[in-house]
Order: sequence, then C-alpha cells, then structure tokens
Amino acid sequence: MDYNTILSLVYEARRIVFSSDLQAQEKNANPYDFVTAVDTGISDFLKEALAKAFPEVGFMTEEESKHALRERSFILDPIDGTTNLIYDYKMSSISLAYAEKGRVQFGVVFNPFTGEIFFAVRGRGAHLFNAKDGIDELLAVGVENYAENTLTVSDRPLQKALIEFGAGSSHKDQAAETFARAQRVFEGCLDLRRICSTAIAVCYIAAGRLDGYFEKVIKPWDYAAAILVLEEAGGRSSDWSGSPLPLDRAGTIVCANATIYEQLKTLVNGD
Repeated sequence: MDYNTILSLVYEARRIVFSSDLQAQEKNANPYDFVTAVDTGISDFLKEALAKAFPEVGFMTEEESKHALRERSFILDPIDGTTNLIYDYKMSSISLAYAEKGRVQFGVVFNPFTGEIFFAVRGRGAHLFNAKDGIDELLAVGVENYAENTLTVSDRPLQKALIEFGAGSSHKDQAAETFARAQRVFEGCLDLRRICSTAIAVCYIAAGRLDGYFEKVIKPWDYAAAILVLEEAGGRSSDWSGSPLPLDRAGTIVCANATIYEQLKTLVNGD
C-alpha cells in the first residue's frame, strides 16, 4: 500500500477547510448535530481521489447512508469536530484509516489549523509531523520509514491524569448518566477535558498530552485512525466491556495510557 499517496491526499484536502463556505445544516433534523459543505466536500474529494489511486479498496465514510466495511476499506471522518469547525474552535481533524480484514493497518489524523499530522503504520510506531511548512520532508523519507517525533503515552497515575470524555450533544437524553460517570472519573483523576474531537483526543493520549478518554456512543470513523496511533504509542483501548473496538458498528469506547486503562474502565462502568 502506498501510504505516501494516502497521506498526501489527506493533506491536500486541507484546502477545502479554508476555501469552502461552511453552509452548516442540521443532520437528520437534529438541532445538535451538523454537517457542513466542508464535510461533504472533503468526503467527495477523498472518495474520488482514493478510488482513482486504489480502485480495489472500498470506502466507508460518515457522510454516506451506506457504511459497508469491505475486506479492504478506507474509513473516513472528513471532519471530526464539525461543531468546533462551525464555531471556529480550531480543534477539528480529517481522520482516515486503511483497514484490511477488519484490522487497521494505517491511520492519519490531521488538524489543518495547527498543522499537526498524527500517523501510524502498524508495527512501525506512531509519529507526529508538523506540516505548517508542507510535507515534502516527510514524503522524501517515506511515511513507512519516518522515525522522528515518535509518540509514547504517558505513565501518569490516575490521580495525576487528565481525562477527556464525550458527552454527545445529540444524546442529551443520556446526560444524567453521562455526567454521573464523568463525576466518578473526575473524583479519581486530576481533571477532565472536553476537546470534542475524538480523533484528536485519542492522538493526544498517544502524545502524552492527555491520559484517557471515554464515551458511550461512538462511531468507528471517529476512532479508527486514532486508535492505531494510540496502540503504536503504547496505549490501550476497548469498548466498555473490554472487547476490541469494532469497525463496522457504533458502540462504547474507553482508552488510556497502559498505567490507568484498567482503573479508568472500572470507573466508567461503575464497578
């Protein structure tokens, strides 16, 4: 697989972030869930470009009604953090994973506002590249061969940990339960955070900036790329029962550095 081409296309998609009229609309008539012209523009661009470069690979994205996962598939969230984008919060990302037989082999999470590209090739570690001056240096070395800025999770204990959690603005009916879980975690950790971009939050755990994350309702395109980055950085992830995260359906998620993963999972479950 040509990972240079994949990463290059994700980087190229940044022009849509800065050139498109947002034209935000409610998704499925939900006043708390949005889709913008940026989401659909990036989705259309990458679907077409990836199909041209890799016609044998399927395509699974948030912005389509059908989400079939094939033996080889790209899994895309064109903008993870759409509400952040609308409000100019600058914590949004383009998240793309390449999976074979239900297992992610390559993941890239790109925040076009900061220029940070988090990426990982299975078995070759996780890395961070600053693309403010372009990506020529990275491509010259090759994505698979890049060995700089290797990511490693922290070893902070729970009482010193920063934990991100997802509340899900479109699931306000579950607010009481969500914040009860968050309170349990808050009482055991240093503090909580709400970035509101799953992909960025998980990559921040890989980089040691955060230490854990949990959410009750999450879609695979939100985490597919970032979870490989976390795994290659020495972190752990699962659904709340401890089972591997699926790539073909929604579910729960808990992930953390290896030091606190089990403790966080226990707190989230209320055991």
